[in-house]
Amino acid sequence: MKKKIKWIVIGLVLIGISYALYSVSRPAKPMDPMASSQAITFEVTTETLVNTIEVKGKSLYEQETPVYAPFSSKVTSWNVEDGQQVKKGDVLFKLDQTALQNEISQEEASIRKAELEADLQAYMVKLEEEDATIDQTLTERKRALATKEIGRLTKELNEVTSSIQRKTLAEKKELLGKSQFRSPAAGIFLYDTASKRPQAVGDNQYIGKIVDLSKLQFIALVGEQDVFRIKPGMQVQVKMNAMKELKLSGKVLRVSKFAKTGTDQNNIDQAAQFEVVIALEANEYLIAGLSLNGQIETERKKDVTVVPTIAVMREKDAYYVMVDKGGGQFERRDVKIGMETPEKTEVLEGLKKGDVIVLQ
Repeated sequence: MKKKIKWIVIGLVLIGISYALYSVSRPAKPMDPMASSQAITFEVTTETLVNTIEVKGKSLYEQETPVYAPFSSKVTSWNVEDGQQVKKGDVLFKLDQTALQNEISQEEASIRKAELEADLQAYMVKLEEEDATIDQTLTERKRALATKEIGRLTKELNEVTSSIQRKTLAEKKELLGKSQFRSPAAGIFLYDTASKRPQAVGDNQYIGKIVDLSKLQFIALVGEQDVFRIKPGMQVQVKMNAMKELKLSGKVLRVSKFAKTGTDQNNIDQAAQFEVVIALEANEYLIAGLSLNGQIETERKKDVTVVPTIAVMREKDAYYVMVDKGGGQFERRDVKIGMETPEKTEVLEGLKKGDVIVLQ
């Protein structure tokens, strides 16, 4: 009985092995033509193709006018608050004129003294010339000539000195007119935090600045692979991180031709960064210091034949796509491409609008 069971088990194992070998060795069934309907297809279209470069940076005021004290003096009054809107010509502060007036008086007295001394010297020379006689000795004549030459040189020196003094006097009088310091521009006045409303100021001391809130710039950095693609005048679509739904527009003003200061020129592995300045259109939500993202439009083509970039395949220096001929039949089609973007590629030759290509 045991032998019978043993042979039955052996027989079942042999049958299983034979079936497995048959399943592996038998030919595969032909592919159902309807299975091609599962392939991804795209229709060739005509569209406007745009190439862009993404940039990131900060917003800064385009126009900032610094305010410096015209001369050293006590401040008699302040007429402006931090953050106050001012017009060009408004008086921002007044300086004490006393010390400057004294300097002007001293300069005027010094100039007058020099003029009187010059007149006296000229008079003395004239007297010596009148006293000269024919019977003067040679030594006396030489002395007279020397005195005359000294007088001439002294006069020239006094004229130079007087010219310098008069120029200095004119500058001080001009400064005196600035003792009531008027705003050089219109905008918002912002104090320097280190010297807010000082009681006294030094010569040419920085006090603050006037900013035009209506004009802001977008300062961005780009790598060396993009810097030569960006030109002044290119349009920019801008978004701010704080309000992603708000769309802003701008225009490239200038592109730096020098790498940003701080780039390690000796480190060949560090990519250089170049500054791009973008002018922004006025917007009530725009202020300085915001984080911005921009899309610089570097190239635009209208009404071009395009296909999805993912469907374009490359073989050495040639490009091709697979065209759906219908009925599950595909055909390789060589194409000549033009402008490329990450999503779409322009086809110059080989396809027309309405053709269907397939991605296998």
